[in-house]
Amino acid sequence: MRGRIVIFPRMSLQQKKTLVLGASDNPQRYSYLAVKRLRGSGHPVTAIGRKLVKVGDVDIETEKKAFTGVDTVTLYLNAGHQKEYYDYILSLHPKRIIFNPGAENPELEALAEANGIEPVEACTLVLLSTGQY
Repeated sequence: MRGRIVIFPRMSLQQKKTLVLGASDNPQRYSYLAVKRLRGSGHPVTAIGRKLVKVGDVDIETEKKAFTGVDTVTLYLNAGHQKEYYDYILSLHPKRIIFNPGAENPELEALAEANGIEPVEACTLVLLSTGQY
């Protein structure tokens, strides 16, 4: 029997500008890993956290800046801490919001859907590692 050639579909290499909300410069935090891996995958990243610090080449802001062209907001805040960001997130008009484990929030998910934004309960790190981001 001759060997077979298997052709796998190409993964999308489209860059998706991402806002990491709840970003940290602590290497033990998943938000830190998300910033590093998003940048390593070539995605433009903006980030908001509690401290004005840097993760690699990404400045973590503490203010709700009017970022433009945001495709994805990935959340690393629990539902209680998300409330103050509802209007801000919606004002960015992202295509989707990723609710990472521990950030699930039915209220914000409903608001997102009502505003034409796709809510996704998933792990950003897993999506990146499996080529599904």
